[in-house]
This record gives sequence, C-alpha cells and structure tokens, in this order.
Amino acid sequence: MKKTIQFPYAGLAWVGFAGRIPPVIHPRSTRRTTLSHHAFCRVEPRMTPPRPYRAVLLAACASLALAGCNRKAAPLAPPPQRVEVLTLRAAPVGVTTDLPGRTEAVEIAQVRPQVAGVIQKRLFVEGSDVTAGQQLYQIDPSAYQATYDMAKAQWLHAKAARVTAQARLDRYGPLAQAHAVSRQDYDDALAAAREADADIAQGRANMDRAAVDLGYTRVLSPISGRIGRSLMTVGALAVVGQSSSLSVVTRLDPIYVDVNLAATRLLELRRELAQGRLSRAGDNAATVSLTLEDGSRYETQGRLEFSEVNVDETTGTVVVRAIFPNAAHMLLPGMYVHAELQEGVDPKALRVPQVAVVRTPHGDPMVMVVGADSKVATRMITTGAAVGTDWIVTDGLKPGDRVVVSGLQKIHPGDTVAPTEVAQGGAPQDQGKAG
Repeated sequence: MKKTIQFPYAGLAWVGFAGRIPPVIHPRSTRRTTLSHHAFCRVEPRMTPPRPYRAVLLAACASLALAGCNRKAAPLAPPPQRVEVLTLRAAPVGVTTDLPGRTEAVEIAQVRPQVAGVIQKRLFVEGSDVTAGQQLYQIDPSAYQATYDMAKAQWLHAKAARVTAQARLDRYGPLAQAHAVSRQDYDDALAAAREADADIAQGRANMDRAAVDLGYTRVLSPISGRIGRSLMTVGALAVVGQSSSLSVVTRLDPIYVDVNLAATRLLELRRELAQGRLSRAGDNAATVSLTLEDGSRYETQGRLEFSEVNVDETTGTVVVRAIFPNAAHMLLPGMYVHAELQEGVDPKALRVPQVAVVRTPHGDPMVMVVGADSKVATRMITTGAAVGTDWIVTDGLKPGDRVVVSGLQKIHPGDTVAPTEVAQGGAPQDQGKAG
C-alpha cells in the first residue's frame, strides 16, 4: 500500500510501498519513522530543506532503493528428469552359447606310395572330386611284373612236381601192403608228395605277394572326396616311407566343427539342468547354428555329435564336436567359424538390455530401477548368458521391476524422475508415464 510520510523538520515527503526499512531519525527530533524499501521510491519536495538535512535524507533514500532492488525471489525447483524404463516380465528364452571353432574334415587321406618306382603318369585333375578306388598315379611296373611272373612260374613248377610225387605214392601204397617194397621207400614217397603240396602253397603265396606289389604300382584313391594338388610330378622317384605324400584326398560332405567349451560353463549348464532352471528343448537340444568368418550365416543347421570326456589341462576346456551337411562344399577344413549351441530353455528368464547395465569400479554389474514413488535406486545384479543385445539376469531383479534403459547419465540414486515405459527392444509404449 502506497504511503506518504511527512518530514516537518526537513521539508520532504517519502513516497513508497508497504515494507520494512531501517528507521530514520531526524537529527533535531526524537521521532522514529519506519519507511518502505520495495523496488520503487522517490522523494517529493515540500519545501527547500537546509543543506545538512538534505544530504542526510538523500543518502538514506539511496540506501533504501538499493536494498529494495537487490532483493531476489527464491529459485523454482527443476522439473523431474524424463527417463525411459523397461518393466521386466518373465518369459521362456532359449539358452545358447556362442563359441569360436574350426572346421575339420570327416575323412582325410594322404596318398602315399606302397612300392618304390618312377612315376609314369598322373591320372587326375588337381582340385577335382575323385571316388574310392580311382587310379591316381601309375608307377613303373616292369620290375614288379617280372617278380610276379617268376613267382607264378615257381608255383607252376611246384604243381608239376606234385604230380610225380603223388603218382609214386599211389604206386608204393599197394606194394607196401604186399611187402613188395620196403616200408622206408613208402615213407619217402609219402614225404615227397607232402613236400610237393607245401611247395605249391609257397609258390602260390609268392605269386600273390608279387601280384600285390604289382597292383601297388597303380596308386588308387583310398576314399571318395576332393583331391588337392599333386606334390610329386611325373618322372619323380617314389619310395616307400618317404616324408611327403603324393597328394591328399579330403571328404567335405559332411564336415565337423570342433569348438572349445569352458569346463566351468559345462558344469554350470549341468547344474541348471539338474535344478530345473533349464529344460531340454526336445529335438532342438542338439541343434547347432553356424556363423562364418565374414559374418554371414550358414544356411543349414548341424547337430551335436559328442563332447570330449577329458578336460584339456592347459586351457581348461572341453572339445565339443558338431556335424554339418556340406553338399555345396562351402565349408572347407581349417576355416574359423562361430558355433551357436542350443543348450536348453530357461522358462522364466528376465532379459535386460545391455545398455542398461553399468559396472562398478570393481567390475560388478548393476542397474538403475524406478520405484513406485518414481524415485531412482541402484540394484546389484548377476548376469548370465547374452541373448542378442540383452543379458539374462539370474539374480538381483524380479518380474515387475522397472529398469532405466535411457537417461542414465542424468540421474542419481534418490532422484525423482518422470519415467516413460518402453517395450522390449526400445520402442516407447504410448509415451505413458508409469508410477
């Protein structure tokens, strides 16, 4: 309320608004006057005051004006920080393990010479498919043919000698019974006949051995598959037991994929299966998917063949082998791949986006949750396997908890926030506020 106060002794009037200011005392009077000190003030002259009083009153007005102008209103509280939250819901999730591995051939055979000799011919195209029993090389057979012919001649000679020995034995038999010849002559004829039988058997064996060596001059493919480059050329001398092979034949369809699974992970999976936390996924329990080195997916799924019974002492891992169809021969032995093993199903899994999980200075995972009162709190969690861009949380959270997935850098524990619900995957749901 505007007031005008007269100063009879100074000849001035004070005009201002309601409020308290320090009292002003006229030097010639004991009267005490309290004046306003809001933003606006002025002095209205009523009469020309003496100079000493005018200076005092002007100084008082100036101080009152500065006091009113410097007074500020209290700052307003900032609005709650907007964050995006995900309400956790339990749902079945297939538990998989992504492991690096190498492809291995199901069958691989080194083509080596079984007899010594000069290579006369190469009878295959390098890099082509060959079948088991197909001739690949021809080694000079002349020496082995001669050996076979000699063994065959000895065999025929033995057969002819047996005819004479058997005829003598047949004649001596009745004569020995009639005591026309001595018993010794009969025994000699019998021994000669049996020796002739033994010579025939030995000759047959020598001939068979010579036939085998002669057959080895025709170098055949031991398995069906794809043959590599020839490591020896025509005219080179092949010897038995040489360090290098003539070539290598590899069977490409199907093909193995060997991966190393940590023994601790294997124990964890078995424990979860025993406790009922994981359940077998039926026929898909042994299903394995494959990602190639360039990041593309292999179209055909494989199946789990076996897991090694021994743990590697140096790496602490167990070899797990899967087998894949490879009709197009896209997979080659030695390729680096990633195998995704379908281990089971978690019927009540809680999935939390990886962007919502932060690490403490000690490396422990934690998340920010929003309570029913819209206040932020921290929650320590335990993470399991990764499913896409989410973590499977095994401890620390429960269904219905609201986890902050966006705006983590702008909030602190105890802050009041304005949460916006998002769906699994990050899409907002009608921009509605929760809590």
